[in-house]
Amino acid sequence: MNALQLDKGASHHSAYDLRVPSERSETHTITVLVDNEAGVLARVVGLFSGRGYNIESLTVAEVDHTGHRSLITIVTRGNPSVIEQIRAQLERIVPVHEVHDLTVDGDSVERELALLKVRGTGSQRVEALRLADIFRAKVVDSTLESFVFEITGTTEKIDKFAELMRPLELVEIARTGVVGISRGL
Repeated sequence: MNALQLDKGASHHSAYDLRVPSERSETHTITVLVDNEAGVLARVVGLFSGRGYNIESLTVAEVDHTGHRSLITIVTRGNPSVIEQIRAQLERIVPVHEVHDLTVDGDSVERELALLKVRGTGSQRVEALRLADIFRAKVVDSTLESFVFEITGTTEKIDKFAELMRPLELVEIARTGVVGISRGL
């Protein structure tokens, strides 16, 4: 370690240099209410890429048609210092109205949607349908050789369902990314 207490090879341009050895990396879900106008998403994503932050999941949708506002939901990892830095920098972007870290602001509900295409005939079809029933996945398309399942739930639930479908010839998966909202009023 040098005089600045940075690990060798760490970039002095990255917020990851704020890491404290005793702090461990955590996953956080951050929601950002923004004006729905051109370039806003690019500015938010640019903040992350320009500082070396990683985005694990990103969803965006207009939530107020009359007010032209969109909600960006970002799942990222970092130690508490990095997460606080992300939140502070997001709040400084001009078209940002609100920033909430659902992970620390209290109880929240988070969900993800996935579509999984599974090849199957005979006993594999029966097993795929049985597992889908257990996970409350819906069949949204079916051919003689395959199914497309729709499943919503936590990221962990979707990961587990996909893991069980792999031996049954999981062909393709599409995921929306996490959306979240705080509980209560």
